[in-house]
Amino acid sequence: MTTLHDETKSHVSFDETVKDQIELTTQSADRAGGASPPLPLSEEELKRERVVVWKLDLYIAPLIFLLQFVSNIDKGNIGFAATQGLLTDLHLKGNELNAAVSIFYVLYICVEIPAALVVKRIGFYRFVPCIVGIWGLVCMCTGFVQSYGGLMTARLFLGAAEGCLFPSLSIFLLNWYRREEMGVRIFLLFGAPAVAGAFGGLLAFAILHMDGVGGYPGWRWLYIIEGLITIVVAFACIFIIPRSYESAYFLNDEDKRIMRRRAELAEAYSGGTGHYKWADVKMALSDPKVFVSGIAQHATITILYGFGTFLPVIIKSGLGYSTVQAQYLTIPVFVWGTIVYFSVALMSDKLSNRFWPLMCLAPFMAAGYAVLLADTSSGVHYFATFLVATGVYICAGINFSWLSSNSAPDGKRAASVGIQQSMTQIAGVISGQIYQSTRAPRYTLGHAYSLGCVGVAMIGWCAMRWILASREKKKAEVRSSGQEWTRAWDDRAPDFKYLM
Repeated sequence: MTTLHDETKSHVSFDETVKDQIELTTQSADRAGGASPPLPLSEEELKRERVVVWKLDLYIAPLIFLLQFVSNIDKGNIGFAATQGLLTDLHLKGNELNAAVSIFYVLYICVEIPAALVVKRIGFYRFVPCIVGIWGLVCMCTGFVQSYGGLMTARLFLGAAEGCLFPSLSIFLLNWYRREEMGVRIFLLFGAPAVAGAFGGLLAFAILHMDGVGGYPGWRWLYIIEGLITIVVAFACIFIIPRSYESAYFLNDEDKRIMRRRAELAEAYSGGTGHYKWADVKMALSDPKVFVSGIAQHATITILYGFGTFLPVIIKSGLGYSTVQAQYLTIPVFVWGTIVYFSVALMSDKLSNRFWPLMCLAPFMAAGYAVLLADTSSGVHYFATFLVATGVYICAGINFSWLSSNSAPDGKRAASVGIQQSMTQIAGVISGQIYQSTRAPRYTLGHAYSLGCVGVAMIGWCAMRWILASREKKKAEVRSSGQEWTRAWDDRAPDFKYLM
């Protein structure tokens, strides 16, 4: 076995007793037909495990964050480019900018499920550098397009390459961390857009001063420079991404032994081997919670993409600020979203709860859009963008981790993530249309649609919790009656405990 499967059959923190681990591994043995379970970690091993997790946070976590960061920089820079002359230079009319935003997601959606299912077979160390290098090249070439057709073509191919990244990183993350460690680490996937938004605004503000250098306008330099940075990152990934924990350059022999023990325990708990079958996909397709989560994620991502991509445009034309002001006024909004995300994710992990953080923060988004729809001053409208940022990143991240942590075995988890993300990315097409330039400066449709999405997401989260709670009740009845589980094992089995 060369990779770490994150799933455990109940929520087990690292500080719980060896007795608890023995009980869980005994349940795994029963499920496996009486086979001897792997011995639980000793107290000494648990101490060493904390050191290993710290090393993962030092080497694996920054890598995942960096890749998601450059992905969101390259995906969202069209909003900044639009304020710096792209519309004029390419002679875009009407809603052609919105079409360019939306077409990005056409192939993005198509590649997500295949990417989730094949990335482990190909190898993360091969697959990820390849796709990152491809989209870096496409991004750089976007700086040389001369027409609307060229922009559309570039956006289409950019989406095809970037669409492979999120499911790949999701599975990669789940192969190094256990599910009880995932709440904060999902920040690497969903906190990165907030940081990318802040840095993207800062970079766009700096590159604005390159306008005219070499005869190129500033927006072209934005694409060229960001594309070159991404290509450098792709080249570095060839040497940075380890093939497995057995060959990881940052782990010593004792660390690798602990990773091997974690992997053995995780495999015993999850019932997965890392080899996916069509039966796993069918299990995901027949599970209502996958689609409920997908609908809720679709709603939150519609908000996230609309907010993240069009915030510079909203601040400039919607709130009446200048181009320069629009570049730097986005920075504190995205920074605030990052701070909230990390703080709430820590709390969510500590409380081992996903539902209540979602329900408590969603009203902030609703209030923000309600204020944006109101007829009031630009300053109040700008404050409303902070209210939206309070919930938009953390809600998207927690909802994603909620499904992935409650799906097993490995094949079903991969298929569930792929299905959820395919449903989700349709939101990219929608977000590109609801903020049409012809509806400036108020963008009433975009704000109103986003407000409605908050309500849809909250209904979805309530339905998700009801499904999980109902299944837990049935599992308790099965356990108390002593009935045997005769179906193929997955997260519906009595000895798998859902994370609420």
